[in-house]
Amino acid sequence: MLFSFQLPEIRPQAVLCVFLLLTVSSCANVPLHQGATLGSYAGMTASGGTLTKAKLRVDPAPVLAAQTVRIVPTSAQIGSGTAFDPKDLALVTNTIDRALCTGLSDRFKVVAPNQPADLVVRATVTDIVATNRAAAATSTVASLGVAAMLPVPVPRLPIGLGGLSVEAEAVGQDGSQKAAMVWSRGANMLTTRARMSTIGDAYSLSSAFGTDFSRMLVTGRDPFKGMMAMPSMQKMKTSLGGDPKYDACRAFGSAPGIKGVVAGQFGLPPGWTDKGASAPK
Repeated sequence: MLFSFQLPEIRPQAVLCVFLLLTVSSCANVPLHQGATLGSYAGMTASGGTLTKAKLRVDPAPVLAAQTVRIVPTSAQIGSGTAFDPKDLALVTNTIDRALCTGLSDRFKVVAPNQPADLVVRATVTDIVATNRAAAATSTVASLGVAAMLPVPVPRLPIGLGGLSVEAEAVGQDGSQKAAMVWSRGANMLTTRARMSTIGDAYSLSSAFGTDFSRMLVTGRDPFKGMMAMPSMQKMKTSLGGDPKYDACRAFGSAPGIKGVVAGQFGLPPGWTDKGASAPK
């Protein structure tokens, strides 16, 4: 008698659930850190995604009516006892500015610092959880070693993971707050590439904050609800190191592009390929 054996059907939803479970259970826990830099924290509601913690408020009518925006360079007011190299901090804050400028360019005209605007955006880094460089180096070596033998992704070690906390607001011409967000996110062992730098994970996550906050202003609603849209052509061009849509964004320098991706694969510090903000002319 012949017996047949049939593998059980694996549904895509089940695979996604397992992936998300593994991701959530293997990420750095970064509390939502509220600073003291926003004009108001009133009326903010809890939000966020699977990996992100957030509180936000947005006034849709004036935000959607706005046509121009000015970006104040992001600052850092970190309360933790960890000291970071000023050059490293500048890379994190500038990456936030670059992501904000690219994201906001999808709907707004981004103007220079000396020009009036319907909205003024300012962000502050309120906390950075340092990445353990030794753990990141070990993860990179293990990943490269396995990749040389098997074409499969290798999770990084679930130790020494870093994180980032940021808060930002958009203020109208009358000086009142039109939108605000308090945001935090930790690195995870599946999707955050290990980089041998104390700000490696904060640097990787900084563009995620810029994307979330700019999306809230572009759409006038909670960026964590609804379907994610495909990136625009100008976003893809800029992410590959191309020129930004507006001259005002040139102040934040060019994205590392392919060089940055390759450097990330080898776990190199961000400063090896990201030259940061452009020198003032």
